[in-house]
Amino acid sequence: MESLYLLIPIALIFVVLVAWLLIWSVNRGQYDDLDNDAWKALNDDLTSTPQQSDNDDGN
Repeated sequence: MESLYLLIPIALIFVVLVAWLLIWSVNRGQYDDLDNDAWKALNDDLTSTPQQSDNDDGN
């Protein structure tokens, strides 16, 4: 029973911390566009930039 006097406040602190982090991340726009980042991770063509050909002298 005495351990509950320690564990309940610690659990409440964790709940408040997680809620604050969730609200912070939503306000910072972390969850605005979930689809494009998921597709970029799967499809390399969306993130790659055009590369120069190897035949180019640079002149």
